[in-house]
Amino acid sequence: MKTLLPDSEATRKFGVALGRSLPAGTVILLQGDLGAGKTTLVQGIAEGLGISDSIESPTFTLINEYFGGRIPLYHLDLYRLEPEEAEALHLESYWDGVERDLGIVAIEWAERLQYQPENYLQISLSYLDNGRQAEVIGNGELLDWQWEH
Repeated sequence: MKTLLPDSEATRKFGVALGRSLPAGTVILLQGDLGAGKTTLVQGIAEGLGISDSIESPTFTLINEYFGGRIPLYHLDLYRLEPEEAEALHLESYWDGVERDLGIVAIEWAERLQYQPENYLQISLSYLDNGRQAEVIGNGELLDWQWEH
């Protein structure tokens, strides 16, 4: 599924819709160039979950956890890591529901993962002449997921 996001407000609103509709246990693999809107999308997801905290990209902290909404939001940024370093973090603990409560796991620079969960949405953000485009591909239980506008 592809959707046009003409500006950052449209990107945020798309995130709000995701936050309102996605169930606990959803992993979102975010891809796109610097400035493509990955953090803006996660800010919208947080808003859709009812989280009022300020959402910043965890470029240096790697992981930010938010618990003030409908379900937890785990925001990860793998930009500074090599794939082997990302693997050493044992990120599966964020989506396997054993060590942490299930929530939405949003991973920026997900292409640095050496392994992926069974169920995820891959959202690739790219630039167009008239804004951005989000391409959403589901895998596993999210294979047939469709955004309800």
